[in-house]
Amino acid sequence: MKTALLQLSVTDDPAENLPVTLSLVREAATRGAGFIMTPEVTNCLSSDRVHQNAVLKHEEDDRTLAALRAEAERLNVWILIGSLALLTRDADGRFANRSFLIGPDGTIVARYDKIHMFDVNVSETEQYRESAGYRPGEEAVMAETPFGRIGLTICYDLRFPHLYRRLAKAGATILTVPAAFNDTTGAAHWEPLLRARAIECGAYVLAPAQTGTHAAHNGRPRRTYGHSLAVSPWGEVLGDGGTETGITYVDLDPEAVAHARHRVPSLTHDRDFRGP
Repeated sequence: MKTALLQLSVTDDPAENLPVTLSLVREAATRGAGFIMTPEVTNCLSSDRVHQNAVLKHEEDDRTLAALRAEAERLNVWILIGSLALLTRDADGRFANRSFLIGPDGTIVARYDKIHMFDVNVSETEQYRESAGYRPGEEAVMAETPFGRIGLTICYDLRFPHLYRRLAKAGATILTVPAAFNDTTGAAHWEPLLRARAIECGAYVLAPAQTGTHAAHNGRPRRTYGHSLAVSPWGEVLGDGGTETGITYVDLDPEAVAHARHRVPSLTHDRDFRGP
């Protein structure tokens, strides 16, 4: 399966971002991609909660979701929307950070809400509290496709290997990690973590990313690391999107997963142990 990882640099305006995303989706399909992936927060990247409340929509009203569902059907392709920032009806008013797998008939095959929230202190001047605006998901999600079982994750989930092992042991051969990875932590940890998850699980790890400085009409602009990455089940980097917007292509071979897991069958070697 020819797969396309879209690298975006979205703003905090969903209406402004959608045409750019659609253009890249169409380009990827024209070049033969049957599975097209977008990064985390494809519709809107913002840290201003007031602004988000003004521009975000509930799932059933989100224009980006509707447009990409229609485009998947029109182009007869699979699309992973890395995630959308969405309104919820939670009593505390927090948003959802939700990934969608769209089938070639435009149906929503799977939904996944990001489980792990990015609550970190990168430096004395750079702190993030994702949980203040977003509520965490509670369920791991895997989906069947003709080209493999896909385990859905998002960004900061990457630092929690037990999630990926659970997905792999349940049969996932492709692990998706759409991200808007911080540029500081990205430079230090992005590639090693992605390669580690691929090696541990003997699975493809596909990580379409946001990149650059994100224009903000309200609030402070954000910076993300870019370097959309495709990693083989043996841990080899098959594609790196660099820091510019664009598309990274990779061909997925199910036999590569079987071969890696045969060579090192560590998924079958778990043992119970005591302590600490």
